Amino acid sequence: MSLQKPDTYIAEIKLILEQARQKAYQAVNSAMVEAYWLIGKRIVEEEQNGKERAGYGEAILKNLSIALTKELGKGFSYANLRNFRQFYLTYPDKENCYALRSKLAWTHIRLIMRVENSEAREYYIKEASEQNWSTRVLERNINTFYYQRLLSSQNKEEALQHSSMLEKNTNSDFIKDPYVFEFLNIPQPINASENQIETALIENLQQFLLELGKGFSFVGRQVRISTETSHFYIDLVFYNYVLKCFVLFDLKTTKLTHQDTGQMDMYIRMYDDLKRQPEDNPTIGIILCAERDETVVQYSILKEHKQLFATKYMPYLPTEKELIEEVEREKQILKQQQNKDE
Repeated sequence: MSLQKPDTYIAEIKLILEQARQKAYQAVNSAMVEAYWLIGKRIVEEEQNGKERAGYGEAILKNLSIALTKELGKGFSYANLRNFRQFYLTYPDKENCYALRSKLAWTHIRLIMRVENSEAREYYIKEASEQNWSTRVLERNINTFYYQRLLSSQNKEEALQHSSMLEKNTNSDFIKDPYVFEFLNIPQPINASENQIETALIENLQQFLLELGKGFSFVGRQVRISTETSHFYIDLVFYNYVLKCFVLFDLKTTKLTHQDTGQMDMYIRMYDDLKRQPEDNPTIGIILCAERDETVVQYSILKEHKQLFATKYMPYLPTEKELIEEVEREKQILKQQQNKDE
């Protein structure tokens, strides 16, 4: 009979305790989420019973807040009770409540239920649960319209579906347009060079990876690829373990040109030839540009290249109006292009 190392059983006991604590937290969270939904339901029922009296709903919340706070302490402010009510109104089906309580903490649910678009809400629930988003990450993704930017990408759904490299259901969570790099804190007017922005992205690599999305791991900056006669340097190289391929980024602070697309096409071909391993899927190239030229998009190699994309980046956090206008503008451009192709 072999003896365990002295510290082995200690590590195992620590793991048992950690797992028990996690289960306890999940059980408490599940119970509280259900309780909040039931409280919201009861508030709505009471409001409906007294709906003929003006201001009755507000009075219910204020009186309830005073009574619960006096008896039970903090956690039952007027604002929190409004959240409970909104929770029930957003998810009136109890089955949805049961599904949510097993996936997310109340702090996540409280953020998601304020999203008006029901499809966007479902997306954030799925991603926050599967990707273990913190509350802070979830809040940033909602505030920067993560879901809408995915939808506005340059017809990526259709383009990526034709690529055999992709696994099922991964194509809807890959490229966003535009990317938002507000974490760089670049002052306006923006006059930073490509090298300065590139450096800032690497210095804020964790936030950059979160903005890129799921599955990205950093490979290198200014990665050299060499032929017998020449050396070339790619701005940023990542590997995506979901798509199982290298992803190359070329950063441009100016308007997109056909030279940019041609250069990235060459990088993709060279990387596939010189760096790609047999188990890897074909390399993807993304040109991050300050402004896209739709003529270049329409008539350059971008039109037919299934592994090459040009997306806009915004080095500051735009207002809600600006971001919505940007997303809508991209949708209109895509619609016009699709009409021309038909």
